[in-house]
Amino acid sequence: MNETPKNQGQGWDSGQYLKFAGPRLRPALDLLARIDVDSPQSIYDLGCGPGNVTQLLAERWPKADITGVDGSPDMLARAAADFPDMTWVEADLNTWQPSGPIDVVFSNAALHWLDNHVALFPRLMGHLNPGGVLAVQMPGNHAQPSHMLIRDAAGPLLDKIEPHMRPDPVEVLGVYYDALEPVSSEVDIWETVYNQILEGDNAVAEWTKGSVLKPLLDVLDDDEKDAFFAAYSELVGKAYPKRPDGKTIFPFRRVFIVAKQ
Repeated sequence: MNETPKNQGQGWDSGQYLKFAGPRLRPALDLLARIDVDSPQSIYDLGCGPGNVTQLLAERWPKADITGVDGSPDMLARAAADFPDMTWVEADLNTWQPSGPIDVVFSNAALHWLDNHVALFPRLMGHLNPGGVLAVQMPGNHAQPSHMLIRDAAGPLLDKIEPHMRPDPVEVLGVYYDALEPVSSEVDIWETVYNQILEGDNAVAEWTKGSVLKPLLDVLDDDEKDAFFAAYSELVGKAYPKRPDGKTIFPFRRVFIVAKQ
């Protein structure tokens, strides 16, 4: 996924999210390539969103029992429509529990919406069979203009949206190593900055409208929403200008974690 905000499942817009399906998919493919499991029997995709990444898991392991889990009815409806032969479960990732031990817990761009990663990641490891793998990718771009300019754009609306902002939701990498090393036989942690080439007008603002801006726009009235998004679009348009060929380069940092039971 998937980048579904905590407690925002009801209003999630799969169409907005999928506007940039290609660049959003690449980190999932890179994460998938680093999972060293031959024949897993059970796989859960946490924060599965519209199911396009879950389908990649099914293509790699066609004999596995794969379940996509998400908190958004809209996302799950899209997933069920596009991939009707797969299993989709609506659940809050904060309290999700599998019915029994599993072989792979996979999560692409979702767990940054959850709190207390120091407790969360070892808990997820506890759901794995021996030799099972936890594979996670999270955006780590909160120190960049795309995220930092939100405050500048908010103006008088800051008091209204600030309670719904999540500054620095992803820890420094050493925190994840310290949390996972005692409960893992192997831990691999890395980061990648993708220079995403986006097309269309207002490309970076349209990207964030489908992710980090979503819970903030949800709490605003229509007029407030329009004013905030216009101010934000102007600021990020200057920070990430459209190039002469009409495309916009959007550097985006991603954090990857693969831990083996």
